[in-house]
Amino acid sequence: MKVIIDLIEDIRETIGNAEDYILCAGLLKEDADDASKLLYAGMASITSYSLHYERKELIFSVGNGNTEVAVGEIIPSLLLLDMHAMMYLLKMDVNAKYQEMEIVGFGKNDEEKRYILFIKI
Repeated sequence: MKVIIDLIEDIRETIGNAEDYILCAGLLKEDADDASKLLYAGMASITSYSLHYERKELIFSVGNGNTEVAVGEIIPSLLLLDMHAMMYLLKMDVNAKYQEMEIVGFGKNDEEKRYILFIKI
């Protein structure tokens, strides 16, 4: 399980808080031949996010909108959170079938300036 502080630290370490990187969801699926392996299944832009204090979660959403969330948009607001909120879980809503998917890792694509939040489906 990944939490907000993990996201903040990884963004700082891997892309140096580069504000122009766009957040994306990276989809991983289990290999049908070997369940211990994950296969890359695609990527989609994250179009929104919301902090849920009562559920102690930061939920990212993949949507059909034209907006994309940039690192420079989200990091300043996350840095203002207290230490308790820094431990909130990171989740992803992909569609009606895949709600509140757990974020399993992070990555980046320097050529396309994408910061990737990986989920397993």
